[in-house]
Amino acid sequence: MLARALYAGDWMKRFYKDTAVEATEGGFRVLLDGKPMRTPAKAVLVVPTKSLADAIAIEWGGVPDKAEINAAHLPLTRLAATGLDRVIPRREEIIAEISKYAGSDLLCYRADTPASLVKLQHDAWQPLLDWAAEAFGARLTVATGIAFVDQPEEAVARLRDIVSTHADLALSALYNLTHTAGSLVIALAVAEGRLSAEAAFAAAQVDELYQIERWGDDPLAARHRDGIARDISAGARFLTLLEQARLRR
Repeated sequence: MLARALYAGDWMKRFYKDTAVEATEGGFRVLLDGKPMRTPAKAVLVVPTKSLADAIAIEWGGVPDKAEINAAHLPLTRLAATGLDRVIPRREEIIAEISKYAGSDLLCYRADTPASLVKLQHDAWQPLLDWAAEAFGARLTVATGIAFVDQPEEAVARLRDIVSTHADLALSALYNLTHTAGSLVIALAVAEGRLSAEAAFAAAQVDELYQIERWGDDPLAARHRDGIARDISAGARFLTLLEQARLRR
């Protein structure tokens, strides 16, 4: 995923004692021992809200003394750095990458059997598609079985327009939510406050959770699901802390 490309790899141990936040031009920056934090591309990490800067400072402050710093400690930092280093110079490309999920959204592909799964998918997913149609004028087509369905051009265009209204840092979170959930509609529902992180995870994992109920779980799959839950939770929290994810309404 886009954000996972940043703050990954070999790490040094915690090298600072104190974290702080201060106002600066364009927003707020995080200080480590009084020095501004920088992104992997060496830009000063400046975010638009104090609440987000405070949360990032808390992430860094929570790294145990003399412990190795790793990406698992820093989900909000990674999303912010990705927005600054990757989204700003590639904004139109990122918008296109997010928007392409409208053509193959998870919620549009349903099982035809067994009846219990059919009902589960319908009950979890159809209200979200109905919401997208009402909120954005984007009515997506549902298919059953394994056949691919071409989505209406107008609906895809409307969803792309909505994606393009998001600010750069919000696009960072929206990209990761969309990729993680396999659904642009789920990601937009989180961004718009229609779904909580927990509800978004449940919607994205309908098929997997159904299979677990029938056949049981295994440790590898459980770890994978835990990672998905963490990524969705981080994206949802990041968007909340931004306070205004959209550039315009």
